[in-house]
Amino acid sequence: MTLLGKTAFVDLSAGSIRVEATAEKLVRAFLGGRGLNMAYLYRLLPAGADPLGPENVLIFGTGLLTGYPVPNSGRMNISAKSPESGILGDANMGGFFPAAMKKSGFDRIVVTGRAEEPVYLYLSRGYLEIRPAGRYWGLNATAAQAALAEDLGGGVRSAVIGRAGENLVRFACVMNGRKNAAGRGGMGAVMGSKRLKAVVAAGEQEPEIADREALLALRKELNEYLHTSKVIKILGKLGTPMLYENANRLGIVRTKNSRLNQWSAALDGARVEEHVERMVACAGCTVHCRHVNKYGGEGPEFVTVGLLGANLGIDDLVGVIELNNLCNDLGLDTASAGGIIGWAMELAERGLLTAAQTDGPLAWGDVGRVKALLQDIAERRGFGAVLAESSQAPRLGLLPAEATRYLSAVKNLPQSDPIDVRYIKSFALGTAISSRGADHLRSRPTLDILQLPDHVRAAVFGEATDGELTGYATKEIMVEASETIFAVSDSLGICRFVCRLWNSPKLLGYEHFAALARLAVGLDLSPEELRAVGARVIDLERLLNAREGLTRADDTLPPRYFEEPAPLGAAQGHYIEREEFARLLTRYYRRRGWDEEGRLPANRIAELESLVAAGA
Repeated sequence: MTLLGKTAFVDLSAGSIRVEATAEKLVRAFLGGRGLNMAYLYRLLPAGADPLGPENVLIFGTGLLTGYPVPNSGRMNISAKSPESGILGDANMGGFFPAAMKKSGFDRIVVTGRAEEPVYLYLSRGYLEIRPAGRYWGLNATAAQAALAEDLGGGVRSAVIGRAGENLVRFACVMNGRKNAAGRGGMGAVMGSKRLKAVVAAGEQEPEIADREALLALRKELNEYLHTSKVIKILGKLGTPMLYENANRLGIVRTKNSRLNQWSAALDGARVEEHVERMVACAGCTVHCRHVNKYGGEGPEFVTVGLLGANLGIDDLVGVIELNNLCNDLGLDTASAGGIIGWAMELAERGLLTAAQTDGPLAWGDVGRVKALLQDIAERRGFGAVLAESSQAPRLGLLPAEATRYLSAVKNLPQSDPIDVRYIKSFALGTAISSRGADHLRSRPTLDILQLPDHVRAAVFGEATDGELTGYATKEIMVEASETIFAVSDSLGICRFVCRLWNSPKLLGYEHFAALARLAVGLDLSPEELRAVGARVIDLERLLNAREGLTRADDTLPPRYFEEPAPLGAAQGHYIEREEFARLLTRYYRRRGWDEEGRLPANRIAELESLVAAGA
């Protein structure tokens, strides 16, 4: 017996709710989480929809294994058309809300329309209700969650927006807990546009399990296996800031809006530990990579250290942690916040913005000014209202057209990664082809940087690859393999940190995922079939973006990476050669079965559309 979940369709304009069992054919094709979200988006989202209009479709989707006793199965995806990039928007989130949503009887919530007044959704034991949220509107993320818990009981978990989401900041995120964010692409702004303050899950029911005894035994075995990995042990001690020191030594840390590529040792991961009270975990997690800091919040992650630290010329670690906490409370994506403010600082330095336009001087390293700017962005005050438009500001006439040249973005999404990709060519390809824009979590072949022996790389990637970091040969193999398995782990609801091609060759792969799915929900899929699911998700995302007008020309990098060699460290002198990159991109397309312009063949489109229609 296959245990299938429920999908709720909520029309906020009409105030109506419809609940359906998810079709097994759809689950077999896309699993859940990111995969099923893409299927529903493709079927329901009109081409050319206004991302901040009622016609946008907002989907909260737990993974197939989210909330089950499975290693690191505490994640979900929130998807819509992005108000920041204007294309596919999709953000992955951990914490405790995703598992609570599954344990409230729902795998997925598809939200359309716009409420007349602020509302929240309440989930409990398979029941969903639209409730007024006027009492919570105007509260930031921490206060909103506390107020909801006070009113509904301390056991509830909520996914909320802060003031940034209410004010439609294009990089507003969705928060649960003190740091767990669906950060990328402005999903918080989509919630705000629908006047949806929160989704609250009571989470009282454990999901039914196909073979409980065998699943619990496998979980124990896999958790023990994972802890034989050195990376898992280090993450549990230092978290992701451990990545900063090595990246900085190489000279691949984006600094001062990528004008430089090395920064201060004051931001090293070991120094972050001086400001940490304890390490904590998401639901079901065996890694424990999250910091509770001494200043009332959680974090920072490596992304935040890089983009709110080095990228802004800040070497004050306490200041970076305070900026991290402020972003989380306001409901701002720390990656885009650091990227957009760094962009503005360079524009001011180049004379493209005056002090009068920016409400005073902008200077690298000015923590106090950055704090004020974050608050102004969230409230859309003064120059903050310009920055709230993110990459869309030049299109709206708020910044000069020339400004776009200095923005580190792909497909209008500011680069999430603190890594300067001019040095590691596989990272450059992954950043360029990512379906949601400049990104490191979609396709980055992290194993490339480990300089593994040839036979180990051949085993994990399935064929021989070139281990030269700065070369272009075979990097398409690494990117395609990583991108595919990451799409599967997102669709299962399993954290990237235990996924085989992320940080270690000793983590979980398709064979483990297949066994877990069979024992948890009774879904019998081979490792090869799971890999085919990943390819379907990637192809469907390509179709979604093609429908919005994207072409091969959009799979590129910021001009600086092609035109300006990195100035410092081991990376000094390295840049992306246009012709070599073009050949690499073509090889990647061929591995995907696309034509040289990155288009899917007609028979593949027909196959995917037939599968998507199974859920109609």
